[in-house]
Amino acid sequence: MARGRLVIVPTPIGNLEDMSARARRELDEADVVLAEDTRRTRALLSHLGIHKPLERLDAQVERRDVDELIARLASGTRMALVSDAGTPVVSDPGAALVRAAAQAEIEICALPGASAVTTALAGSGFAADRFRFVGYLPRSGGDRRVALALIAGTEETVVFFEAPQRMARTLLECAELMPSRDIAIARELSKLHEEWIRGPLEGVAKEQSAREWQGELTVVLAPHRHERARISEEELDTRIDELAARGMRPRDIAKALALESDWPSRTIYARITARRK
Repeated sequence: MARGRLVIVPTPIGNLEDMSARARRELDEADVVLAEDTRRTRALLSHLGIHKPLERLDAQVERRDVDELIARLASGTRMALVSDAGTPVVSDPGAALVRAAAQAEIEICALPGASAVTTALAGSGFAADRFRFVGYLPRSGGDRRVALALIAGTEETVVFFEAPQRMARTLLECAELMPSRDIAIARELSKLHEEWIRGPLEGVAKEQSAREWQGELTVVLAPHRHERARISEEELDTRIDELAARGMRPRDIAKALALESDWPSRTIYARITARRK
């Protein structure tokens, strides 16, 4: 019996003209389409003139039903995986299924296509030879403080998504940590009301402080270039204590302080460990 095939199919992030001919063909040839939201995908398939069985694959379903899906793939079912918009698995469900399919030696085909991450990165004008994508920032608590501290310390271009209701707060927090760093905010990429907002973080945060944000938001922060400061052992210990008080883990503290000082990460980590004994 022939084994099935799992095809990862990107869908438009806004403009339906961005749907590739190959993606249309793969959806048309699939036995079933796995969708994050079947209502949105049904509307897309109807627009394309494609009529296929649709099954929901959100994060909850994926945790529960991966084994059953793998069994169907192994028996010969051809499945197409899509998310609400853009490339599946990238801050969307699907990773567990793809990983399980690879382990089961199911054929996997990932199609190139629309992605808000690379679209925003390309349009930002910032260096794109190295970048860090961090998905959505944690909503609150120690995890959020850690994420913001790591973003502030990294020397790479950073890309992340943010929800409209948290955008104003995120701008203020980022401006407090890195006021001179340049930012590009891409709103509603590829859609009718696409908008770009650019400038130093401090100025953008101040100008947009009263704004009621709407739509899909992708944020790009320019590389943070700075000279590593020479700090004494006493100053290093003070910074370690400050970051530890924010809830950061020892390895994350070591990485962050290595970026802002002339101390090697391994040395900082060893110092943290020794001080805890």
